[in-house]
Amino acid sequence: MSDAPTCPERPVPRAARAAARRLPVVPALRLSRPSDTWFKPALSVVAASAVPHLTLLAVGRLDLVIFTLAGSLCALYGHGLPYARRARAVAGVVLGMAAGLAVSRATAALTDSTAVLIAVGALLAAVQKAVCDATRIGPPGHVIFTFVSSAALFAPQRPEQIPAHLALTLGAGAFAWLVVLAPALVRREGPERRSVARALEAAAACAADPGPRTRSAAAAAVHAAWQCLLASGRPTPVRRSLERLVVRAEAAFAAPGPDGGAGEPDRLREWAARTRARGPVPTPPPTAGTADELYGIAAERAALRCPEGRRAARRALLGRLGPGSPLMPVALRTLAGCALAGYLCAALGVGRPYWAIVTAASLHQANVTLSWDRTLQRTLGNLLGVLVFAAVLPVSRTGPLALVCCCLFLSFAAEALITRNYWLGSVAVTPMALLVLEFGGAHPAGEVIGDRVLDTVLGALAGFLAAVLVTNRRAAGRVERALDTAERARSEAERTGADPSAAPAERDRARRTLTASLVELREAGDTAAGEWWQRALPEQRLLAAELAGHRTLAATARRRGSGATTASTPTAPSIGAE
Repeated sequence: MSDAPTCPERPVPRAARAAARRLPVVPALRLSRPSDTWFKPALSVVAASAVPHLTLLAVGRLDLVIFTLAGSLCALYGHGLPYARRARAVAGVVLGMAAGLAVSRATAALTDSTAVLIAVGALLAAVQKAVCDATRIGPPGHVIFTFVSSAALFAPQRPEQIPAHLALTLGAGAFAWLVVLAPALVRREGPERRSVARALEAAAACAADPGPRTRSAAAAAVHAAWQCLLASGRPTPVRRSLERLVVRAEAAFAAPGPDGGAGEPDRLREWAARTRARGPVPTPPPTAGTADELYGIAAERAALRCPEGRRAARRALLGRLGPGSPLMPVALRTLAGCALAGYLCAALGVGRPYWAIVTAASLHQANVTLSWDRTLQRTLGNLLGVLVFAAVLPVSRTGPLALVCCCLFLSFAAEALITRNYWLGSVAVTPMALLVLEFGGAHPAGEVIGDRVLDTVLGALAGFLAAVLVTNRRAAGRVERALDTAERARSEAERTGADPSAAPAERDRARRTLTASLVELREAGDTAAGEWWQRALPEQRLLAAELAGHRTLAATARRRGSGATTASTPTAPSIGAE
């Protein structure tokens, strides 16, 4: 489920902006439609957890589940990525999980000072938040890393045990990596097909009801589809067909014309349904300019995969992690919120302050408004979750196998429900996290429930307080930079579109750059609109830039359609194996 806030379609007066900060309750708790791929992470985490859990059950060492669980939870990541990129991303997740666990276990082995443990836990949470946001790994983000590393901090540890525990995590992580990549054996282009289907559906919605919201949604979906196809590896006949479909989706939202008549939305939706299905990818009828754009896509893919393209990607990543990054204030909020929550719990004598740390870490989203929404969702979900734990606990204590089965069921339920709303997923996540304690031995139910309720309340209060007090004035600066980038991209698209000597690949690349800049502009505006304690946003300029950008996209698409010929696809630049 998307965490992006809603951006207004027209300028919002100062009084309306103040009203928007009354922090509504009902919209944050409203259920949405489930994700179209909810079952993939749900099934993956069950498969990745079942084998290690049952193996430890067979050898009578369920007390080691926390270490294998750390690796198994890596199966939650990367399901929206094409398999070529997913392999690298999930491998990075496994190594990051092991690194966080190593720091936690080493700290636990070297000191038993609660103050030091809380400080390390808060610092780890902030680093994990910054890295996950910078790499754009996607859901579930940094929360899983923080849950594992914080829990490991407050468990007894001897230095000589650390290598074996890390080996368990890496072994379970390697199995999770195999589970996440296994569908590639059946449907190699599955992620690309789903991404293109979303672009077709968004373009159909825009063609049926043109407007600022639908245009922005279509631009984001088309941009995501291009990014997915560019990252998918060597072109195949299926991917070539998918590229043609994205070209049609792009034309439908950018320049509705003869092909954007009354029947175009229905045709796009039909193509989307067939693209999602297991049959052959539909082949749209040839249109002017398609061959040139496909050639440009092949050239762009080759440029991204060359050494200079990879170096540029690394520089961009380091820039998002640098001191001037707009992500840093959110990381500082995470650090302050987790530290405050942990020390409050320690002062009140709570035996497991890591729950408060995880609660505070989970609240910090892109802006204060979203953090408020997550505070409500997390608090409600956790409080209901402890009631579920109280009901499930007697069943789990009937035997070790029952405990394993309860944890697996709750893992599946959490991923199945969380895309409807975060609070609903938390109702299953909370009892699962509490049942993990049972693998190390039974604990008094009343004590565990009382600690979790107190940790939830304190963590939510501390986390949201940090979100309010640690200002993020860089959000407005990000909007200014996004405006400048969008204006430069629009000028370049207009120049190449009007230049008859410009290569078709250059014109199409300029148009895709403009689309990407408009997506970034909307994201920056949405983030800043929900932020507090900052200067007024240039709302009129934002709306004018978006409108001008979409008009330029329409004009360049019409020029491409009218001035190009429908030739067969030329030979693409040589592209090596992934």
